[in-house]
Amino acid sequence: MRIAIITLPLRGNYGGILQNYALQKKLKSLGHSVETIRLPMDLKQPFWKRPLVYGYRCFKRYLLHKDCRIYYERWHNSIHPVLIKHMQEFVDKYIEYRMIKKLSEIKEDDYDAIIVGSDQVWRPAFTLKPITKAYLSFAKDWKYIKRISYAASFGTDEWEYTEAQTVSCASLLKLFCGISVRERDGVTMCRQYLNCNAIQVLDPTMLLDKTDYIRLLQNKKLNTKPRGQLLTYILDDTSDKRDVVNMISKDLGYKIYHANSRYEDRTAPLEERIQPSVEQWLKDFYDAKLVITDSFHATVFSILFGKPFLVLGNHQRGLSRIYSLLQMFGLEQHLVVSKDKICGQDFSFDTRRVYELLQKYREVSNSFLKRSLLQD
Repeated sequence: MRIAIITLPLRGNYGGILQNYALQKKLKSLGHSVETIRLPMDLKQPFWKRPLVYGYRCFKRYLLHKDCRIYYERWHNSIHPVLIKHMQEFVDKYIEYRMIKKLSEIKEDDYDAIIVGSDQVWRPAFTLKPITKAYLSFAKDWKYIKRISYAASFGTDEWEYTEAQTVSCASLLKLFCGISVRERDGVTMCRQYLNCNAIQVLDPTMLLDKTDYIRLLQNKKLNTKPRGQLLTYILDDTSDKRDVVNMISKDLGYKIYHANSRYEDRTAPLEERIQPSVEQWLKDFYDAKLVITDSFHATVFSILFGKPFLVLGNHQRGLSRIYSLLQMFGLEQHLVVSKDKICGQDFSFDTRRVYELLQKYREVSNSFLKRSLLQD
């Protein structure tokens, strides 16, 4: 079967790249031909819109004192490819993709099935515009295509769609032959707002075993010596989070090392902002004795590699998706939202019990994929 995947852009996001790699690998193991649809991201503003956009950004930066790039498009289109060049090498090597300028280039007989997911592909602020494209509105009149969502995420437990978006997306979902979401809250929201039944499945990264990721490390020449013992992968850095990391490092005598570069720090030299390769990112988890993070996918790989970990609550990016993940494995105690509640906490977990649960969820997730692809 020829399958296309529509997901979030494969750019500077380790979790986003690895979930797509994992879903492709799983589908290929089932005997299918797979490619991911990629769209260009030229953010240049049209002339008529520039005074309004740049004026608003100046207001935010100089009057509200917000960290706001006035000429974000210029930065993104020139500097960003340099910052993610090592990540792009992984995409080019391991992920089959098709570059198109717009979704209308896809024709009805190009594929037998289209899968939407994973990650926050159904969150309006993050995904395609308009949101209906993430529900395959461009294919609404096609008669013989299978439409499936795999581990699609709303990213939050709050409904963020307008009334019009809700009606349109609900109508498009009626055409799907399989609907699955990543979080328990997603199941509820599908039923409550989109009038459809969905099941909860694993993020694609968890469909693969840790040995699959270790093979990636073996295929790339990496420094074999661990860089430290306490790995951090912090997306939204704050003084409170740094205090927690430093406190635990001191208590345990662990050397701190970071899975990400100073990617977002515009004051840093360019070479210090270039992101490590995907393989190096994985190796950092493999080497760690303890992981501290505020990231969903860093939590996933801490679990997969059986590493003691602590998740620092990240309200800005949404807590429900991480809490839902931890809840699946009975690991809710690893999520903290206040540094005052960390003292004396045990960061380890029963890996045997968690892996038994993981195998059960894999069976459910694999069954969903097979059943949806075979359904008439």
